[in-house]
Amino acid sequence: MSEGMNLKVFDGGAHSALADEICSYLGIAKGDMEVNCFQDGEVCVQVNESVRGADVFVVQPTGRPVNHNLVSLLITCDALKRASADRITLVVPYYGYARQEKKTQGREPITAKLVANIMKEAGADRILTVDLHTWAIMGFFDIPVDMASAIPLLAEYFLQLGLREPVVVSPDAGGVGRARFFAQKIGASLAFIDKRRPRANEAEVMNVIGDIEGKDAILIDDIVDTAGTIVKAAKALKNKGSHRVFGACTHPVLSGAALQKINNSPMEKLVVTNTIPLIPKALESDKIETLSVAPLLGEIINRIHRNLSVSELFT
Repeated sequence: MSEGMNLKVFDGGAHSALADEICSYLGIAKGDMEVNCFQDGEVCVQVNESVRGADVFVVQPTGRPVNHNLVSLLITCDALKRASADRITLVVPYYGYARQEKKTQGREPITAKLVANIMKEAGADRILTVDLHTWAIMGFFDIPVDMASAIPLLAEYFLQLGLREPVVVSPDAGGVGRARFFAQKIGASLAFIDKRRPRANEAEVMNVIGDIEGKDAILIDDIVDTAGTIVKAAKALKNKGSHRVFGACTHPVLSGAALQKINNSPMEKLVVTNTIPLIPKALESDKIETLSVAPLLGEIINRIHRNLSVSELFT
């Protein structure tokens, strides 16, 4: 069905540079659409070309400012649905609210599920995202979800460095699965950080589980937000005898003093992807290296449009 539909890619406004790169990869012009705000902040969307019967993709990571970008995406989806688009795929490289995916205590929301529901109600037929915080979030959707992984892209970068006995380290026990996948890609050993507080108000103790002495360590995570966890882990690895320490993550949120912590840390580099726009100061940092997910997303969009397998890209 989709091969007969006209392929259109629209930019929701949250990451125009990424949308431009994707369109360049696909060899198509970006869809003509305007996203503006009324004086009181309400979002106003105007689609300036026909989408009737089209296979439409909207590129919009829901990062900072999260609520504005999320609402813009939902309104754009509604506009496209009402304009008779045949199929609407929301390309959300960074899925905001993913860290609120379970209840840790009473009377908490599960916001990752709420956002999934809203996207479907707005008219989305399919979701394309990158490295969700947990795989279980895919089950929150009642529509198809394609989750790309940036791990092969990050692995390719580190394979070119010629590291000495590389070891991939998860900064916490919950990320061991991700670290294992990364370690397999680069032929490295595996370790993880065991964090615990002996008692209330006492300093956090970080135990390194695995052999890292004299080796080049790569800390891998999906999100670096305040950078507290990854920087503490880097210091622990250095104190335990790692030769060199690198960091890698898919989503560089970098809130607050995160960049300052990274610049002052023992990490030689933090390698990230452009699923969300980097904060301006990070672009100037010698410790931040950015890889583009545009070719990956562009190829997946092409495969979805042509009804070809997406999973083949990650096997």
